[in-house]
Amino acid sequence: MNENKTDFFALLRFGDYADLFWEESNTLSIRWEEGKIERYTTGEDCGAGLRYMFGEENRFAALDNPNGEALKRLSLHLIGPSSAAKKLLPGSTQLFRPTVLKPVEQISGDAKVRLLENAFKSASLPGVRQISLSYGEGTKHLRIFTSYGESTEEWRTTVTFSITVVAEKEGLLQTAHEAISGTGGFELFDKNDVVAISRRVAERAVKRLSAPPAPVGEMPIIIAAEAGGTLIHEAIGHPLEADAVQKDVSPVYKGAVGKVVGNEKVNVLEDPTMPGQRGFYAFDDEGVPAQRVVLVDHGVLKTYLYDRQTARMDNVPSNGHGRRESFRHRPIPRMANTFVASGPDDPQMILRSIPNGLLVTKMGGGQVEPATGDFVFEVEEGFQIRDGQIQNLVRSANLLGNGPDVLKAIDLVGSDIGWSVGTCGKDGQGAPVSDGLPTLRIPKGVVVGGITP
Repeated sequence: MNENKTDFFALLRFGDYADLFWEESNTLSIRWEEGKIERYTTGEDCGAGLRYMFGEENRFAALDNPNGEALKRLSLHLIGPSSAAKKLLPGSTQLFRPTVLKPVEQISGDAKVRLLENAFKSASLPGVRQISLSYGEGTKHLRIFTSYGESTEEWRTTVTFSITVVAEKEGLLQTAHEAISGTGGFELFDKNDVVAISRRVAERAVKRLSAPPAPVGEMPIIIAAEAGGTLIHEAIGHPLEADAVQKDVSPVYKGAVGKVVGNEKVNVLEDPTMPGQRGFYAFDDEGVPAQRVVLVDHGVLKTYLYDRQTARMDNVPSNGHGRRESFRHRPIPRMANTFVASGPDDPQMILRSIPNGLLVTKMGGGQVEPATGDFVFEVEEGFQIRDGQIQNLVRSANLLGNGPDVLKAIDLVGSDIGWSVGTCGKDGQGAPVSDGLPTLRIPKGVVVGGITP
């Protein structure tokens, strides 16, 4: 970026609000299949997204490898000939460069391939039919300029490892999956042993082959902390994004601020300021400082997740959750690190608290109907509970219920917490996220259904 920032601010003197999002990125992706490298790809990208707000109207366009003159032409195209300019003075720049112990660019490609090779060997157990592994890294240098005279500059690095194992026995197939990811460098693997993780995933897939199908019907459910927070992300997090509420996509929570929406032990938070988590950032993709947001406080709904546009519509400040996949996309309200806060109850007591039911220790994929909150989630690993004791592993189960109802039904909240990671999809954009959950008891309202084994 050779242009003077004063030139960028000159582009933003039109409309009710305007911003320029400049991004330079580098990526590496390694895919391991059938005992060898299937794909090894690298990429570089550079571009800018320019946006103007006129009332509730967004005018947005993006350019690859732009220069000052190209951005001026794009600006004229977006604002039209009759727009009046306003005086705009650039302010100070806020800068954030995180501490990275092992920068990914200083780690050899051979070391990254060896990581996958060791994981493959560890997962190669009897009964395993297929092992799919991936390693990914992405670094971004972002600069954001706004018509408020603000500018921010930030560097982000994300590293990811994932494994999927398919086991087979007499024509029966069972799958297990695990992913680890965080912001920072290759030190992610000092904290996470991919050899041990891969062995555990393979063992889970193989054990599911001999597990009986889960019992079906409505029953008490315990979701262990290690199951991760996918349920909360999908069933509660998305409905609390402000655009979903304003567009009546999530009518359940519209006008519900200040009302009881969950058990008094339930606190739901959204916090992009957590270093190392996959959803960490210092500034959102509109240059607003990241902040911890309490969505549900002791069962009471406090607020929604806002970007600048939805905040303007509700006449409130943005709380730093305008995110975009890249410069090619306009920002929308998104989660980052969403979790139910740890509670007062002993996790071991919770496990012993129901006579018969299902203990979920690993959630799979799922889907939610935003208008109603109805959900269905696969249980990748679950155990039957009989007479208050954890019994055998079960397979072929899913959970059916309603997010708002579950939030109210939760009556025990553990003092622990566990995390899961993923890439959240919304409006054709992907965003890196983490989801957290303590051990929870849901005594009613969830049906265990069978799925095709």
